[in-house]
Amino acid sequence: MILNVLKVFGLSALTFFVAISLTPFFTHYFYKYKMWKKTSRNLEGVNDEFKKIHNEKEELNTPRIGGVIIWISVFFVCLLMFLIYKIFPTELTQKLNFLSQNQTWLPLAVLIISSLIGLADDLLQIFQNQKGGPLFTNGLSKKLRILMVLLIGAIVGSWFYYKLGMNSVYIPFMGDLYLFWLFIPFFMFVMLGLLSGGVIDGIDGLAGGIMTIIFAAYGGIAFFQNQIDLAAFCGVITGALLAFLWFNIPPARFYMGETGMLGLTTSLTVIVFLTKDVLVLPIIAFPLVAAAGSSLIQIVSKKYFHKKVFKVAPIHHHFEAIGWPSYKVTMRFWVIELILAVIGMVIALIG
Repeated sequence: MILNVLKVFGLSALTFFVAISLTPFFTHYFYKYKMWKKTSRNLEGVNDEFKKIHNEKEELNTPRIGGVIIWISVFFVCLLMFLIYKIFPTELTQKLNFLSQNQTWLPLAVLIISSLIGLADDLLQIFQNQKGGPLFTNGLSKKLRILMVLLIGAIVGSWFYYKLGMNSVYIPFMGDLYLFWLFIPFFMFVMLGLLSGGVIDGIDGLAGGIMTIIFAAYGGIAFFQNQIDLAAFCGVITGALLAFLWFNIPPARFYMGETGMLGLTTSLTVIVFLTKDVLVLPIIAFPLVAAAGSSLIQIVSKKYFHKKVFKVAPIHHHFEAIGWPSYKVTMRFWVIELILAVIGMVIALIG
């Protein structure tokens, strides 16, 4: 038990300090090469009132590629512990090495691949070429990003179904619900849904704090399920996110960007299914659901009813538009997320 606690919390702290140490190096180049986007594409219903609240010029001159610090720090610590074990094969180093085929190789691979896709999208937006064609004028097109995520979801979902033999989801207090081959499209749906929740990255500190709590919650669930390597992986991501949050709180030194949110949401999907606690995800990750849902409602309402439900969507910007300071929106969302994460963990653990 002592080694398990050291593995989860110790590696989380190590990743925090690694990410903190790497940040000055990355931010130097973020600002040197002006790695910020020219426009924002995540807002539905932007109006003059919203522009008065947000200093658009200042925000557009803030680097939008800070997510690289998260996944590079995670990959560095994963590789470091693996190499230490291989070079100095002792019982302690074997225990601290959390790269295992049945728990962490898959979420790590998805994190890196998805983050690289997000990085390509960010770089295309930063150095956008108006002659790049409909797929690349403002980064990767929405359809192309969705297609890539669905492809990743199909591959990973098939791996769960065919390699791991998983064809059901667990319903708390009731038991397994067998989906059989429908498990694969369900996996793809969950991954796409979490990706949609990535629009919550729009206020200093908001996305970083919420994602930190979500990964910590699933790390706790994995720990109590004795999936120690998976819990350590969640802890490492949590540590990297806390370091990111250190520089992302107002005024933000940089934003997460697609390289952060795409990697985090897709790897979170894998973690959720590995713990088999999928149906508590809407509770634990409710702010992501609310952000995605509010954007969808706004789009449908404007298209079919020609009026807006929210002053600005996603919903966290609506609260800003009605007069809430951005820091108040962030703190209240953090509080709500923390409460719901605890509730979701309780349901998962006793259900």
